[in-house]
Amino acid sequence: MRALYFTEHGGLDKLAYGDLPAPALTAGMVRVATRAAALNRLDLFVVSGLPGVQLTLPHVPGSDGAGVVEAISGNVARFKVGEPVILNPLLSCGQCEFCLAGQHSLCVKVKILGEHASGTYAGLFVAPEGNLLPLPAGRTFEEGAAFSLVYQTAWRMLTTRSRLRAGEDVLIHGIGSGVSVAALQIAKLAGARVFVTSSSDEKIAKARALGADFGFNYAAVDVAAEVLRETGKRGVDVVVDSVGAATWMTSLKAVRRGGRIVTCGATTGPNPEAGIHMTFWKQIEILGSTMSSHSEYQDVARLFASGRLTPVVDRVFPLSEGREALEYLKAGKQFGKVVLRVGEQGTAGTAGTEGT
Repeated sequence: MRALYFTEHGGLDKLAYGDLPAPALTAGMVRVATRAAALNRLDLFVVSGLPGVQLTLPHVPGSDGAGVVEAISGNVARFKVGEPVILNPLLSCGQCEFCLAGQHSLCVKVKILGEHASGTYAGLFVAPEGNLLPLPAGRTFEEGAAFSLVYQTAWRMLTTRSRLRAGEDVLIHGIGSGVSVAALQIAKLAGARVFVTSSSDEKIAKARALGADFGFNYAAVDVAAEVLRETGKRGVDVVVDSVGAATWMTSLKAVRRGGRIVTCGATTGPNPEAGIHMTFWKQIEILGSTMSSHSEYQDVARLFASGRLTPVVDRVFPLSEGREALEYLKAGKQFGKVVLRVGEQGTAGTAGTEGT
């Protein structure tokens, strides 16, 4: 099969496009002919090397994918060959105390397809039966690939961890990333008033078109001051911060007394000035969040299937240009998701030809 892979960690120049053996099909697994794979910033970290993560090389990155079932192991009952599917990349053991409590993203053996196991930047990928859902009718493979990781992440952040309610105010830093755009859509669906930030007026305009109520260019204004002005000095109820060091103090200043800051990442650095004095004085809740449980994924997937949530696909590259696609992502030029086309596209029910 054709694949984008690396044989040693380093920069994006370590990625190669060529032939690799098809992944083996084992008990309980489904092999999928990939039609589309979406990029995540995680993929950049996987290529460069993550502390404590030992990979079998060559390694295929990619945590998001959609395609057509190519083969199933004998004990798989939910899918049949030829069925279009989408992937939930979170792999959990199903046996630890957290899995038994339905908190799969807290699993003591949690793994992510593409980070710890071979991923979707290839003509074929394998996944457990329980990690696949049918591609909803009328949805494209590109949309299916762009959906899973960022929407389940944003869904858990806003609905479960920060307990967002209708009428509340939400500040989302760094609009344009997959998670931030998903968070904007979910927050508006929940009935919140949404503030977004970017250094790009174009991205702010696109966010306003998606329903953002306010947009601030952090290169031109003091975001915390603007938020306090627009909220009558109260501050927002919830801050979504996946940026980290560059935005943390702004988050602490902009959130209201007793408000919530929820984070799923730290793209500008994991160790900002803590601001403990503001945290205890304002009695702020600091909430960590990673991906979602299986039930949360199914909840947000129903909204995708019904058309109430639609991923924003910024740009599509062929798999052979995967390195260029990752360079584009690394530069932060995108608004929404960047997708790799692995086979011919179509919608559920019109699968196209295999790209193996």
